[in-house]
Amino acid sequence: MSMPALVQDYAAFTPPHVQRTSPSEVFGAIGVTMTYLGGEEIYAQDEETDMVYQVQRGAVRASRLLGDGRRQIAGFYYPGDLFGLETGPTHRASAEALCDSRVLVAKRSVLKHYGEAGERLERLIWRATGQELGRAQDHMMLLARKSAYERVAGFLSDVAERQGQVWNDLAMSRQDMADHLGLTIETVSRMITQLQADGLVALESCRRFRVAAPERMAHLVAALA
Repeated sequence: MSMPALVQDYAAFTPPHVQRTSPSEVFGAIGVTMTYLGGEEIYAQDEETDMVYQVQRGAVRASRLLGDGRRQIAGFYYPGDLFGLETGPTHRASAEALCDSRVLVAKRSVLKHYGEAGERLERLIWRATGQELGRAQDHMMLLARKSAYERVAGFLSDVAERQGQVWNDLAMSRQDMADHLGLTIETVSRMITQLQADGLVALESCRRFRVAAPERMAHLVAALA
C-alpha cells in the first residue's frame, strides 16, 4: 500500500467533504511538534494519559516493564500512526524513539475548544484506538498459537505493509523483535535467515529488507489468521 493504514482508514471513515484534509493536517492544526533523539523517552509507564501523539518522522517503540523485570514490547509506530492511546487514566507502557524522530503532540482534554478540527481529531483517535485493540488481539493470537517461523514472517509482513515500500527499514533491534514476539534474539536471527533461504524475504542489510515473494508471503500470513 502507498500510504499508512491509518490514512486509508481515515479516508474510509470520514465523509467526502471532510477528506480534503489529511490526518496529519488535522493533527498539525492542533498539535505541537516535538523532536526526540534515538532512545529518548517520550512518555513513561504509569504516566497520565492526557496527551495523544502522531509519528511524523522516524519510529517509536512502546514497551512495558513487567513485575519480574522482563521487558515486553507492546508495539511499534511509524509515520502517520497515532500512539499513546489508552482506555484508562495512565499509560500501561512507556514510549521511546527508536531513532531520531519528530512527533506531533496534542492535549486531548482541550480538543473540544478547537471546533470542527478537534472533532475530526477525536474521530481519528477513536478509529486508531479500535485499530490498536485489533492489533493487540492479533498479537495475542500470534504468541499463543504460532511457531517462531510464523511469528517472524507475520512481523516482517506487517512492517512491510505498514511502511508500504519495496525496501523496508527495521528501526528496531533484533532484541526488540524478540521481546515483541516472545522469542530469543538467537531464534529471531535464525528465523530471518530461514525466511531468506526460503526466498520469502531478501536482506540488503540487517536492518533493511523486502518481501521477495509477495504471493507466497501473503499465503503464509493468511494461514496465520
